[in-house]
Amino acid sequence: MNKPFHSVTLDPDKCRGCITCVNRCPTGAIRVRNGKAKILAELCIDCGECIRRCPHHAKKAVYDSLDRLNEFEYKIALPAPALYGQINNLEDIDYVLTALKKIGFDDVFEVSKAAELISCYTRDLINSGKLKKPVISSACPAVVRLIKVRFAQLCDNVLPLLPPMELAAKIAREEAIKKTGLQSEKIGIFFISPCAAKVTDVKNPIGRDKSEIDYVLSIGEVYPPLISKMNKLDKVEPLSESGIIGVGWASSGGESSALFNEKYLAADGIEEVIKILEEIEDEHLYDLDFVELNACNGGCVGGVLTAENPYVAKARIQMLRKYLPVSQNHIDENADTSNVDWDGELIPEKTMMLSENIGESLRMLSEIDDMVERLPQLDCGACGAPSCHAFAEDVVRGYANENDCIFQLRDYIHNLVRSVSSLESLLPNKVRKENDDEN
Repeated sequence: MNKPFHSVTLDPDKCRGCITCVNRCPTGAIRVRNGKAKILAELCIDCGECIRRCPHHAKKAVYDSLDRLNEFEYKIALPAPALYGQINNLEDIDYVLTALKKIGFDDVFEVSKAAELISCYTRDLINSGKLKKPVISSACPAVVRLIKVRFAQLCDNVLPLLPPMELAAKIAREEAIKKTGLQSEKIGIFFISPCAAKVTDVKNPIGRDKSEIDYVLSIGEVYPPLISKMNKLDKVEPLSESGIIGVGWASSGGESSALFNEKYLAADGIEEVIKILEEIEDEHLYDLDFVELNACNGGCVGGVLTAENPYVAKARIQMLRKYLPVSQNHIDENADTSNVDWDGELIPEKTMMLSENIGESLRMLSEIDDMVERLPQLDCGACGAPSCHAFAEDVVRGYANENDCIFQLRDYIHNLVRSVSSLESLLPNKVRKENDDEN
């Protein structure tokens, strides 16, 4: 089995060993050991929260370079709708799409176009009554991975449809093969991503065996050459084929509003997402049909690979919408959804198993519970773990020492001092007197 890919990485040379990332990680995937942070791959969901919060810029996201364009005869750009929110005073999406062709792409296929199709499929599926409600959007891969890691019983609630970027890649490749006559491997599909989680989702796909996307570029890296070409355009091609519904997916609430259903909820920001998932888990939101959750503040416009403030970008998307038709993409009433369905069920992650042996696992659980009782239960993070329970697990696994807890260390030192004082009382009076005289 291949080692799981993660787009969020750590630069140990920049890490100062502070616990900011430890305290803000939504899955408890970070520890500080020997003065440096460590990301636990089995718990990381690549949400990028540590990248946002690290004061020393020790966390970063990996993605592909524009140089990858040279590997293919025919190159197709898949711009995420969040890209449009990066550009000031944008009134016509065709300026962006034409400029993408000027920086080296042979064609473009809007992810917002595929988003409109996914909205149609979602409406039909919800109306069919076949899905467990509330249905949770599968568009944000960080949220889907969060559910797999922390909210396993909600896996059946996740919408079993491909994300728009994947449907866009599938359609774009099929159309390019027909248009050019080239073999599939000579056609390069490049998704221009706002976030790290989508990079991971291409390398380790959820709901499909493999991705149709070849490489993932960062909006932040594409932005400078794109703006340069936009400022020099003498002719704009009529390329845009999406409307308000598709472009609206760029910010929180856009996907939900496209369902024409009032029984929905939209939340953004990883902390709020966790609160909503806890509410669903406790069956407090059973009266909703659909829940849209975005790990990034503001939605995709808040991704760590963007170039603009998420709230500024969201406002620009709102302004752009007034120049667009409602939607330009629809499906037939009896359309086959097999090309957008997942290849299988969403399976919970088996994270941080204590032992393959049940008896050993029970023994370790008992040790963990006993240790948690001895700990202060302040969850201060000074030990390098996000909580006292996580620290107890680390100790039982052999990854940490109980005295890494400063409170335990303090008690240990106090006990040591008392022991030394007690031993001193056993010394003969003459020896004690000599010691006192020397002092």
